[in-house]
Amino acid sequence: VIIDLMKDVSWADGNAWAPCIIEKKVGKNYKYYYYFSGGKEGEPKKIGVAVADDPAGPFVDSGKPLIDFRPEGIKGGQEIDPDVFTDPKTGKSYIYWGNGYMAGAELNKDMISIKKNTVKVMTPDKTFREAVYVFYRKGTYYFLWSEDDTGSANYKVRYATSKSTLGPLDIPHNNIVIMKDESRGMFGTGHNSVLQVPETDEWYIVYHRISRPDGIKKPYPGTFREVCIDKMEFNEDGSIKQITPSL
Repeated sequence: VIIDLMKDVSWADGNAWAPCIIEKKVGKNYKYYYYFSGGKEGEPKKIGVAVADDPAGPFVDSGKPLIDFRPEGIKGGQEIDPDVFTDPKTGKSYIYWGNGYMAGAELNKDMISIKKNTVKVMTPDKTFREAVYVFYRKGTYYFLWSEDDTGSANYKVRYATSKSTLGPLDIPHNNIVIMKDESRGMFGTGHNSVLQVPETDEWYIVYHRISRPDGIKKPYPGTFREVCIDKMEFNEDGSIKQITPSL
């Protein structure tokens, strides 16, 4: 356990969902910034950040939520599913979040506060549900997200591209990254992250799906999951080839 919301966080005691982490060099040393969803029963979900000198912890909560507001114009959804990304071109770091809407903002250099004047609603289209994930490849920023509900067989990953960290987004005609394969009993392939093998153009998608073979038969399949990894490949024009989930 690297942080316990019941013991270590004053503003939340549960809903420790969907975290992300990033390493930053501070002086001669490295620090690790861990962003997570949390909340108290009956209250809106929030996003917090904890800091450590080692990726294994111990992590210390900043003492207050990083995101406890809805962006201007947003009426519904939840403040969950953070993703943190450092732009390799500028060294600036950004946080993205949202359920029902997608938002992004630049982080301050301290990594535990945001530049409020940079908050931007970036919802790509009606397929956006949650779980934005951002990466950079060959001059293009890729924004991946999950469509539908985590308990649905049709939970899937879609994507858009941009030339900027905060959009505008360009949505390809066929933008499905990965989706169910009923013929092999694979359902609910969503909420992904992406790995690049350093110094190569070799990429992998990591995601969860409804556990095989019986998860789909449970009352709420989304609580029965397995974590998976598959190779992610690109066409000559930079578009992502749709992935067939593997065993």
